[in-house]
Amino acid sequence: MGHGPGRPGRRSARRRASALLLVLLLAAGCDAGGDGPGGTDAPGGRSGAAGAPDAPGEIVLASGRDVTGKGGIRQQLIDEWNRQELSKGSGNRARLVELPGSADQQRSQLLGALQSGSAEYDVVNLDVTWVPEFAAAGLVQQLPAPLVDSDVIPSVAATARWRDQLYAVPFNSDVGLLFYRSDYLKAAGVAEPDLGKGAAWPTVQKLIGALDAAGKKLPDSYEKGWTAQLDASYEGLTVNGIEAFASAADKELALTDADGRYTGSVDDLKAGLDELRNRTQASYTLPDAVTSDEADTLTDFAGGRTGFLRHWPYAYRTLHQSLSEEKLGVAPLPGKAVLGGQNLALARGSQHTAAARRLIEFLTGKESERCLLDAGFAATRLSAYEDDALVCKAAKPSGRATATAPAASERTDRMPRDPRGRPAYARGTLLPALQNAVQRPRTPLYGAFSQTFTAQLARLQGDKPPSDAQLAKDLHAQLKKALP
Repeated sequence: MGHGPGRPGRRSARRRASALLLVLLLAAGCDAGGDGPGGTDAPGGRSGAAGAPDAPGEIVLASGRDVTGKGGIRQQLIDEWNRQELSKGSGNRARLVELPGSADQQRSQLLGALQSGSAEYDVVNLDVTWVPEFAAAGLVQQLPAPLVDSDVIPSVAATARWRDQLYAVPFNSDVGLLFYRSDYLKAAGVAEPDLGKGAAWPTVQKLIGALDAAGKKLPDSYEKGWTAQLDASYEGLTVNGIEAFASAADKELALTDADGRYTGSVDDLKAGLDELRNRTQASYTLPDAVTSDEADTLTDFAGGRTGFLRHWPYAYRTLHQSLSEEKLGVAPLPGKAVLGGQNLALARGSQHTAAARRLIEFLTGKESERCLLDAGFAATRLSAYEDDALVCKAAKPSGRATATAPAASERTDRMPRDPRGRPAYARGTLLPALQNAVQRPRTPLYGAFSQTFTAQLARLQGDKPPSDAQLAKDLHAQLKKALP
């Protein structure tokens, strides 16, 4: 899930003032944070006859914005690959092209460029929900299965496949998490909130009740219990909706089959709507949540307006730039959390397939994944979390892991770390959350699904929302049309 486009004039003067706080947070926290080739004879390839060697040249990787900032970890890893290629005298050099705009705008740019051949992209960094669409359209090449080995977290590895074929390699993952104000809870008499594995939404409701009962013990800035990305104009409401639907399901929720066709039922949808309505009750949800994206909710939470926040892993680093370890806590999202993230795929028209494959293998290898984890991303490999001998040598001191954590004088961030330099929450919270996460529907028509899904869910935010039973029937009928 990417950042949504700006929406001037939709929030109050207080919101505009709090936006200044986010600018300061991102300046501090983000300048340090919602697929290998199939061979030269892959469909649409321009590399010449099968087995013909690549001509040395520039390898272009197209991607969305790096939440670790300009010159961030992705660029650092590419710089390291370039150094290695230079030392080998290969004649190859990689260049990162960051696409502007929201995630939807980036998807449109990539689709247009690959369909028309107007951009010489060799590697494309795809949102996990885009893989079926790009694979089914023949815009990316099928890859050999060994590129995704058993070290890749199984739930994450599944995002790289379409119809049991590999089309991408997981680069960095993402998963919904629950951030909370530890200092607010302590002021309310809750020293150790019970938010471990297996916690359900009523646990959060009970804790919010304790905050509300604390009254003047909390700062004047506190308004409501929690906030999330509920804006229907982008992917935020889809993600929060799927998390509610999956949490309410008696079994694993599957709204599509292996071919991307709709398989949901009215009963499943009704249960999900009931859960979503419960999670977004006006009595404890910040009113601005219905027009909020990732940046908005970060601003509101960091500004003290809420005690709880649903967000992505990069918020751990960003929020710690203004909130100390004693004030900020993080836990798995109660119920089911949705997987996000990006996967690297080899563009159909690449003229440098062998070198592009080596670049993908390097960027998704064990050491690179450890570097991504140290920098604030959710790594895709188990070894990044579990192998204490694995260290990152390609990053700046603020993200580099050594035998012990980097000295405070070397760091440019305030993110808490374990003795091996990983983010302190990586093993105990982030990894289990990734392992237990669920995917959004897998279909080449995901854009149509998301648009239909959010359009119907947005009716819950109206002055006269329909009943769950009626909305479930309407949503069922519309999804059957969107995903024939």
